[in-house]
Amino acid sequence: MMKLPRACRGVRPPARLAVLIGVAIACCVANEPARAESQTPAQTPAVAAAPFVSDRLSVQVVGQGPDVILIPGLASSREVWRATADRLKATHRVHLVQLAGFAGEAWTHGDGAFVQPEVQELARYIREAGLNRPAVIGHSMGGLSGLLLAQQQPGLVGRVMTVDSLPFYSALFGPTATAESARPFADQAAAMILGADEAAFRTQQEATAKVLSRTPDEQTRIVAWSMVSDRHAVASAMKDVMTTDARPGLAVMTTPATALYAADADGGAPAAMAEAMWGREYAALPGVTLIRVDGSRHFIMADQPARFAELVDAFLAR
Repeated sequence: MMKLPRACRGVRPPARLAVLIGVAIACCVANEPARAESQTPAQTPAVAAAPFVSDRLSVQVVGQGPDVILIPGLASSREVWRATADRLKATHRVHLVQLAGFAGEAWTHGDGAFVQPEVQELARYIREAGLNRPAVIGHSMGGLSGLLLAQQQPGLVGRVMTVDSLPFYSALFGPTATAESARPFADQAAAMILGADEAAFRTQQEATAKVLSRTPDEQTRIVAWSMVSDRHAVASAMKDVMTTDARPGLAVMTTPATALYAADADGGAPAAMAEAMWGREYAALPGVTLIRVDGSRHFIMADQPARFAELVDAFLAR
């Protein structure tokens, strides 16, 4: 059991933050043979490749029409969006992002920063690809990235949707948490990721996946993606996520925003708790549309695919 830093003692980490830490620890202890063996089934061949070279992310492009960028979360593959992309490609040009270090994508930055450099590369991609104010949809850490992109580059983003994502994840410890009070805990979490042995690897993976999704097939994919993620990348991303607070920029955001969040009476977040948390943390964002998706855990797109498709279509039609 990880010992909480003094600033967080007495506060029991809620489910989403515990899951975030748990999946990071689980996904980073795979050995190199397992990494190579698992990479093939975890990836789907590119349909089309954008002419963009980056050591922070890669992009696959499918379809024609208005542009939509899809960003996966911590230790996830772009394949989390494949069903969404396959559905949208008849009417939209879909840009599926794969973040470096996750799901078998190479990582060359050691223990350096993760989130802000990735956000900067997303902005560069939009410019170099000549996209006209694309819609941006991000899951979990990908949603935080979308918020930061819209705050830092408002002229580049047409609208943003976050999927079970908060502007400051460590707010799950309580309303008085700050980036500074979370930093010691973030450092400890990163150290655990980097120092984890392989003994409990698959057991941790499978247990965590069950908390992240109600759907067995998605649980299997989550484990496979995690197994081929780079531990330094995930440790760096974890530390950044826990100490990045996008809330101060919410009040001045002009980009239309929608925030989906999950609630599940059968083992997930209780509806009242989720509603209070998302309402509080997004309160400063003018005109934000908050939508609760019941019967779902963290991976809403897998647990409630029909409802998710309906909400994405409504978001893109605005």
